[in-house]
Amino acid sequence: MTPITASISAVVFYKLSLFGYQVPWIVLWLAVAATFFTFYMGFINIRGFGLALRLVRGDYHDVSAPGEISHFKAVATAVSGTVGVGNIGGVAVAIVVGGPGAAFWLIVAGFLSMSTKLVECTLGVKYRKHNPDGSVSGGPMYYLEAYLSRRGFPLLGKGLGKFYALALVVGCLGIGNMFQSNQAYVQFVTITGGEASFFAERGWLFGLGIATLVGVVILGGIRSIAAVAGKIVPLMAVLYVISALVIIGLSAEHIPAAITLIVSSAFSVESATGGMVGAIIVGFQRALFSNEAGLGSAPIAHSAVQTDNPASEGLVSLLEPFIDTVVICTLSSLVIVVTAYPAGLMDQGLEGIALTSAAFEHHFSWAPYPLAIAALLFAFSTAIAWSYYGLKAWTYLFSEHPVSENVFKVVFCAFLAIGCMIQLQAVLDFADAMVFLISVPNILGLYFFAPEIKRDINDFIARVRAGEVHNYRTEDVAYVAGTTD
Repeated sequence: MTPITASISAVVFYKLSLFGYQVPWIVLWLAVAATFFTFYMGFINIRGFGLALRLVRGDYHDVSAPGEISHFKAVATAVSGTVGVGNIGGVAVAIVVGGPGAAFWLIVAGFLSMSTKLVECTLGVKYRKHNPDGSVSGGPMYYLEAYLSRRGFPLLGKGLGKFYALALVVGCLGIGNMFQSNQAYVQFVTITGGEASFFAERGWLFGLGIATLVGVVILGGIRSIAAVAGKIVPLMAVLYVISALVIIGLSAEHIPAAITLIVSSAFSVESATGGMVGAIIVGFQRALFSNEAGLGSAPIAHSAVQTDNPASEGLVSLLEPFIDTVVICTLSSLVIVVTAYPAGLMDQGLEGIALTSAAFEHHFSWAPYPLAIAALLFAFSTAIAWSYYGLKAWTYLFSEHPVSENVFKVVFCAFLAIGCMIQLQAVLDFADAMVFLISVPNILGLYFFAPEIKRDINDFIARVRAGEVHNYRTEDVAYVAGTTD
């Protein structure tokens, strides 16, 4: 696969010269879109944030509405697909390459990405397909097909949808499958003795174990996946957030200097790591690769929500990049800057998750264990979410028949086991290239639909403010209090 992978990667990750720096054009493509939608939608990532919290809390959740899962479970499933090992190790790489200023621009990119996510997830719900058994299917393949079909190009629309679905199936078996099981295996071996671990030479055994666990979850479909994600995501988020806050608190005396270093480096003209432009490039790249805004994967999960108002789920999706990038990636950044820099860890040649682990271990020798557990949970949750993304792409290509679905689930679990046993670089490079390649038609679709989505979002917000959208939580409280019939 290496020659094929090299050719595709050379196109997808081709680097353009920007102010003397080399930046992949795909990063610019995603960053420009995130910036455009933030301004075009009137900074919806700020003015819609409060409503998003109320929606995910269940204030406007109609259990009789079409769909399969609640707002909370939909966003939990999507977050489980984006929060992964990269939130721990990828941030460390960004800071090593781009300097501490990359952490500042990572937050900015996460903030802007919230708007892209809103547009694509609103579309995912609006143009989803309702199946006879009550299930739903949605995602870019459906809204891209709908856009072109309405304009007299049904064959082109179907072809573009199939291209997107095929690329997503390939991508899900790489970054959402084999990479996750491989990293989970590496972390498990680390905390069970390293080279002396019983599992050190038994990747196949660990692979069968994780494949079985994932298989048990995904056989139940989106309801089962969402139920597990609804429990795992809060657990892993709380575990990692508390651990990071403890480490940051133990280095509290370095916090003012760390914040000063991050901000000054973010706007520094010259530095060993490339100055302001270098920090922007690395920060945006890490954020966009982490929260996946613009790739079109998240709308597949969000489209399963129970709602008659597609805009409501678009608003809920604002929380996804916020949690993934603004919260978790920021905490990872602070752990490194307040600990690794003062402790001299940056000069020890550590990279990725090894640097983050060393920062945790600086205060507690046992700290890598909860970190490893968090990484295992991240990998597991990402795998179950991407299994659903791949499944919906698979059924779009073939059929919604149970046999077709079960064939994909078996293939997905088999690849999970394989991921612990083989060298993955060529496979992962190919999967990465395919996943980011599909952001091209997806972002184009978002631009085409932008005026329509803007009207839908503003109309929904106006109806909420006017009291035209039922607030079930308020009504339930009033009923219990005896103030209404």
